Amino acid sequence: MSSKRKAETQVPAEESDLLTIRPLGAGQEVGRSCIMLEFKGKKIMLDCGIHPGLTGMDALPFVDLIEADEIDLLLISHFHLDHCGALPWFLQKTSFKGRCFMTHATKAIYRWLLADYIKVSNIATEQMLYTEADLEASMDKIETINFHEEKDILGVKFWAYNAGHVLGAAMFMIEIAGVKILYTGDFSRQEDRHLMAAEIPTVHPDVLITESTYGTHIHEKREDRETRFTTLVHDIVNRGGRCLIPVFALGRAQELLLILDEYWSQHPELHDIPIYYASSLAKKCMAVYQTYINAMNDKIKRQIAINNPFVFKHISNLKGIDHFEDVGPCVVMASPGMLQNGLSRELFESWCTDSKNGVIIAGYCVEGTPAKQILSEPEEITTMMGQKLPLKMSVDYISFSAHTDYQQTSEFIRILKPPHVVLVHGEQNEMSRLKAALQREYEDDPNASIVVHNPRNTHSVELYFRGEKTAKVMGKLAIDVPQPGNTLTGILVKRNFNYHVLAPDDLSKYTDLSMSQIMQRQSLHYSGNSNVLRHLISQVAGLLESIDGDKKMRAFNAVDITIEPKIVILEVRHFFTHWTIFFFFLVFSRFITKLFHSFVFGLLRSCSLLQGEVDK
Repeated sequence: MSSKRKAETQVPAEESDLLTIRPLGAGQEVGRSCIMLEFKGKKIMLDCGIHPGLTGMDALPFVDLIEADEIDLLLISHFHLDHCGALPWFLQKTSFKGRCFMTHATKAIYRWLLADYIKVSNIATEQMLYTEADLEASMDKIETINFHEEKDILGVKFWAYNAGHVLGAAMFMIEIAGVKILYTGDFSRQEDRHLMAAEIPTVHPDVLITESTYGTHIHEKREDRETRFTTLVHDIVNRGGRCLIPVFALGRAQELLLILDEYWSQHPELHDIPIYYASSLAKKCMAVYQTYINAMNDKIKRQIAINNPFVFKHISNLKGIDHFEDVGPCVVMASPGMLQNGLSRELFESWCTDSKNGVIIAGYCVEGTPAKQILSEPEEITTMMGQKLPLKMSVDYISFSAHTDYQQTSEFIRILKPPHVVLVHGEQNEMSRLKAALQREYEDDPNASIVVHNPRNTHSVELYFRGEKTAKVMGKLAIDVPQPGNTLTGILVKRNFNYHVLAPDDLSKYTDLSMSQIMQRQSLHYSGNSNVLRHLISQVAGLLESIDGDKKMRAFNAVDITIEPKIVILEVRHFFTHWTIFFFFLVFSRFITKLFHSFVFGLLRSCSLLQGEVDK
């Protein structure tokens, strides 16, 4: 063990300068995002998602490695399942007692999206992580935060920036004892049809925890991507085929709906071909989007004054496959987005054997999901019932998932200049390539010293932040500043990570503490000479302070001694600000007083004997 680490272990846990960042999910993978921060005795969890390619307990982050009841704060960046899908389970099935925050739009959509996830999950009831009742009960434990609103929970300050990506998505800046950590969650620096680009924080973080989903890839221009998408859809329906677009009920679906509705308006020859938005949540989703128009970009805000852009002219809602007449060419947007189960999987299995049909994968696909598997264009697929079917329909991929590419990530880092960058939410190879590219970019830059980390799941990044501790003088002490060379005396108060020096009388004004006083008094018989006693006490205690004329003297700046005819009175006063301190000093002072009692009693006895010898 290094001498630095040895010294560190001798420091009390709450005063440790060690910051640990440990992914319990999304460490060299995409899915089940869950990042643990530990610093100065505070424990913070960032996101609590599930892995889309796994089911049951296997889909959870590695939360068995932590004690849920020790977590002070849980922050959810946005409503996607890989970031919040395990939240009802964590809030309802563990001993978590901390506080949980997300933005208003995220909370509104979280409820409906997870309700849909529960309904379409194609697993046995006993494997379900939670029920709809658990989801409803979890709502009361979730608090909301506005963008840029600062919160302070047990000394941990945090606030949210707009992250783009999806409606309500937030980046969180967390400050503990002066150290600032920015967690981006999923973010996009490119404005799209309805969302603004992610903000650039005005505060520079000491540590940036950022997604690395697309590694070193560069996205094609938005206009080119939209043109390629609408051309593909047009080609499929022109040849008499069904076009399947797997999407999640909320998020990119709204972006694609805006694009398709505009394209259909511009092409009258397509008006007879229906577009279906196949989601049981369609109406609820649209209600949420119409409620949070102000969280979108300026184009949408201007448009809403004329007509609601989310009231579509050429798109119909489809609640389920039972309401669908599968006749002729059509476009169907159905959930979920990675074909794991549900309506999108049913339609895919129904249409995959016809070469006229086509499926367009329009978002990022996690390893292990059917959507990822069909991108390699296998000759056959396995249905949910275990059948083998030939895959003849066309398969195309166009990424509309609003994640940063290499240019956006690099620019973001260059503006913020964080000393440490921690990469999460990326497949191992993509993350490694991004790390190498960033290191090459900054290795010859004398103005930027950036260290890049890419931890695996359960592995910690350990960083030391040793700051100077300063105490502010407040209240009476700040007014009556002592002259140079004089000593300032007061009570040092630590509240969260701030230190203050106060006069005892000011405690109740600036803190929750109050002063208590206890006085101990002992009377001892003494009939000897008072001057001899004074002399002997001064030999031990040094210069004695006279109080109330010469009636009292103070020894050790703590014990008042009153000499009266045939009696000596000892008095000790103690001031306390907390009952545990009071208890400790009460025991300790009794011990000290007992010792002083023995000392004074010895002096008295000596003085009496000496007086007797003089009398003889």
